[in-house]
Amino acid sequence: MKKLFGITLLVLALTLSACTSTEDSFDETKNITVYTRDTTSGTRAGFMEGIGFAEAATNDSLLVSGFVIKDNTGIMTSMTTDQFGIGYVSLSSVNNTIKALNFEGVEPTLANVINDTYGLKRPFMWMTRDAGDYANETIEALVNAFIAFLGTTDAQDIINNNGAIGLPATQSWDDIKANHPITQQDNSGVVVRFGGSDSIQKIAEALTNSFVSKAGNFTAEHDHTGSGDAYKRTQDPAIKDTSVGKDVGFASRYFKDAEKVGVEAQNMGQLAWDAIVAIAHKDNPLDNVTADDLKKIYDGTYATWSDLLD
Repeated sequence: MKKLFGITLLVLALTLSACTSTEDSFDETKNITVYTRDTTSGTRAGFMEGIGFAEAATNDSLLVSGFVIKDNTGIMTSMTTDQFGIGYVSLSSVNNTIKALNFEGVEPTLANVINDTYGLKRPFMWMTRDAGDYANETIEALVNAFIAFLGTTDAQDIINNNGAIGLPATQSWDDIKANHPITQQDNSGVVVRFGGSDSIQKIAEALTNSFVSKAGNFTAEHDHTGSGDAYKRTQDPAIKDTSVGKDVGFASRYFKDAEKVGVEAQNMGQLAWDAIVAIAHKDNPLDNVTADDLKKIYDGTYATWSDLLD
């Protein structure tokens, strides 16, 4: 009888536990911990512009007191441990360790970005060194071939498979590879340097991993430190010829006017679209945010979770 009574209590306890919702256990009186990217980040620029707070893209003084600056990976990691945090990342980074929030009632999915119902998105861009400004002609020819590869159906399939939204393309690499004879020789001793936005790193590595075998097995060296370095490390005279210089840089935002001065049209372009997603801890009962909600969180109008959830 005692054993039966004990089992009954256990079942009752488990039932009560299962009936306790996340919303009931979440302490709405806690302050919102606000996570953001640094002022050079393309993700930050796209996010702030998308929520109607563009002036905060490059001005930390406009943000709520006590905000935390992290990179893309850092924000993802923080949302797995900080129950009262909120941040934003690229759609390509989203996984099941965090909660991805709907924006204006629309789920952040690839399909919804393509059909243009999900509004929080930004471009993925590339920039290269100027013609004749590479370590040697072989690297320059490989970079030109890689840029041509970005406009093929092969590359756009890779982009789509890695969480971003590829641009329309009609030609395959097989259609155009004869235009780039450098790819038919052994390039195993050649290093091509890639950098810029860390939000694009996953996609950039997937693209180069595919292209290396099509282009004589050169080595693709990746060092992604932020969108601001797409220009600095390929074009800025004070940086591009130092040890951190790159041959190809990626930015997860449009290039600023100052970054385009003196850069020829063929040395920059767009490779994809991406969505930006507001994220929170999985235990957070919040499922949807509006642009106005996010602006009020980031400017400090909403200080505690009760301001948003009540």
